[in-house]
Amino acid sequence: MQGKQHVHEKTQWGVLVIALLGGLLFVGCDGPQAQAPPPSVPEVATVMVQPQQVVLTTELPGRTSAYRIAEIRPQVNGLIQKRLFTEGSDVHAGQVLYQIDPAPFQAAYDNAKAALGRAEANVPPIRSRVERYRELVPDKAVSQQEYDDAAAALKQAEAEIEIWKAALETARINLGYTRVTAPISGRIGISTVTDGAIVTAYQPVALATIQQLDPIYVDVPQSTTELLRLQRRLEDGRLMPDGTNQKKVSLLLEAGRAYPLEGTLQFRDITVDPTTGSVTLRLVFSNPKGLLLPGMFVRAVVKDGLSEQAILVPQQCVSRDTKGNPLAFIVDSGGKVQQRMLRLDRAIGDKWLVTSGLAPGDRVIVEGLQRVRPGASVKEVPFDAVQKSGAGPQGTNRPDSN
Repeated sequence: MQGKQHVHEKTQWGVLVIALLGGLLFVGCDGPQAQAPPPSVPEVATVMVQPQQVVLTTELPGRTSAYRIAEIRPQVNGLIQKRLFTEGSDVHAGQVLYQIDPAPFQAAYDNAKAALGRAEANVPPIRSRVERYRELVPDKAVSQQEYDDAAAALKQAEAEIEIWKAALETARINLGYTRVTAPISGRIGISTVTDGAIVTAYQPVALATIQQLDPIYVDVPQSTTELLRLQRRLEDGRLMPDGTNQKKVSLLLEAGRAYPLEGTLQFRDITVDPTTGSVTLRLVFSNPKGLLLPGMFVRAVVKDGLSEQAILVPQQCVSRDTKGNPLAFIVDSGGKVQQRMLRLDRAIGDKWLVTSGLAPGDRVIVEGLQRVRPGASVKEVPFDAVQKSGAGPQGTNRPDSN
């Protein structure tokens, strides 16, 4: 009897549990459904496109070369008695560099001087004879032939004087050439001869070389493609000449350090190098401290002109499609993202110069690009405010600019 009562209690507990589970299931099915929260609108940082005046420049590689170069060669044959300069020092125009043995040239000068004196001494008596014969010819005291012979002798004596004068001048010049002087001021290099060397006039090997380093030239090649593009921009009015400032040039040294003095664009060559397809620009820089040496590799920053309505955007807002074409995303008046294909000219600092694809007033997305797509709605934050706060859109940390 007790066993039947125990089975009956178990049955009642089972029915109660099933009823309770059924009630919970009923409530779960018929009760209100849990709704997912609405998606958040992504936040982006934008900059507004504002045209500005920009001086456009082109950075070109080049090499320095001496302003003037003089190769020192003897103008007479002889023996080098003494070298009168220190190699690697600065010399001035007219300074004596070498002394060639002057003895044979002094002797030639003295000989020519003596011969000139002798020729001059023969002239007075011959001239007196001609004058006497001129008076006696009318009286038939001397014949016409004798007078003509005397007059010819006078002309010959006078011509001989001129010959010896020229010989004396030649001897004086050659004697002066025994003092080999510097034709220009500058820095002299290594001497190829020593005391006691025999040299010949106008020999192919220079005795030494002088280079003028202040001022100094910088020669840079510019491609004809870039030159024609620049001319087309000037003709189209997209670029304005910058007056006298356009001839001002700055220089970057090998270590990337800026040269402290500005230079001047002297001229553009008109001959195109057929191997490189470029023309040479010659720049002139002052070099008072001798910092620039011939043959140094430098980079010249040449001014192309002035753009009155240049559009510059930060480089980080420009991305590329699968074909490598540049593009940017803007926020339209309805707060939606739009894609714009761009045409870029050059990088200016940390910005791109845009020639087409953007218009003044466009709001270009700089940060938050990874969370947007064309047509999506976004929340806009000025990029300047993000920079000041040091945090990116939606609280993301901005990387250190350094």
